Amino acid sequence: MFKLRKDTNQKGRELRLSVVETLIELMDQDPKIMALEADLGAASYFNKIQKSKNDNFIQCGISEANMIGTAAGLSIVGLKPFVHTFAPFATRRCFDQIYMSGAYGKNTVNIYGSDPGFCAGPNGGTHTSWEDVALMRTIPNAIICDGADDTQVAWIVKEYAKMTGIHYLRANRKSVYDIYEKDSTFELGKGNLLKDGEDILIITAGQILKDALDAAEELKEAGLSVAVIDMFCIKPLDVNLIVKQAQGKKAVITFENHSIIGGLGSAVAEVLAENNINTKFKRIGANDVFGQVGSQDFLQKEFGLTKEHLVAEVKALLK
Repeated sequence: MFKLRKDTNQKGRELRLSVVETLIELMDQDPKIMALEADLGAASYFNKIQKSKNDNFIQCGISEANMIGTAAGLSIVGLKPFVHTFAPFATRRCFDQIYMSGAYGKNTVNIYGSDPGFCAGPNGGTHTSWEDVALMRTIPNAIICDGADDTQVAWIVKEYAKMTGIHYLRANRKSVYDIYEKDSTFELGKGNLLKDGEDILIITAGQILKDALDAAEELKEAGLSVAVIDMFCIKPLDVNLIVKQAQGKKAVITFENHSIIGGLGSAVAEVLAENNINTKFKRIGANDVFGQVGSQDFLQKEFGLTKEHLVAEVKALLK
């Protein structure tokens, strides 16, 4: 069961620490868990695993495709690999290895793709992933999660450790706003209805969940009743929840730190079309563009992924 914090204006533990400290905890219980890194140990804090659990750590260097192949090999001999690199290198750069050596070979690879979308910040367009969800959605039976905060990210890592197959977690490395109480639990394949409402449905995921919740409150002051779903598990998608909540709404809006092509917005559009949901629909995300250099705050505004932009889009859509 999940529970929202009363105060969502505080930032929590860095998400890279959520991943690393959870993995170290799991390694204490299960020595088969392995951590693989692509020469970003200082950036990801995987160097903490190297220092404390050296036998469970492999430094693969700047060779991401080889890292996935190594992880698949570890899976073959019964180990449980978790790999990390920046989101575009964890997906786009080594997609064939994930698909063939991982999924097609029926091996287990748990992937943490960090700094998705505008979170790439000053690393710029080469490090920006607007397409990672779109790619990973095409892999049969893959699980894709977009973690909203420290609590949810740590829970996702623990769940992935129990499972076999291809599992992808996209999340910032730095601190984000805490949304959930520490004892919250979730369910893969199920979205979280965080606010109920009669007029508008906003479906979102990841750290911009905070902006969606704030937008819902601002729209409430304007006389609109807004439902908000945290669709943290993008695949498998909670089709039943979308259909139930979309019924009778004046508009459905998806809000994602990803391209509007192939991501959460596309997935929801497919559900609405296949279930004959007749309502206005808007995808808000990166619109057929490349990334660019800037601070995270600047880029979030530049690509229209703020509370203010969401509120304006909802009001415009209703006109």
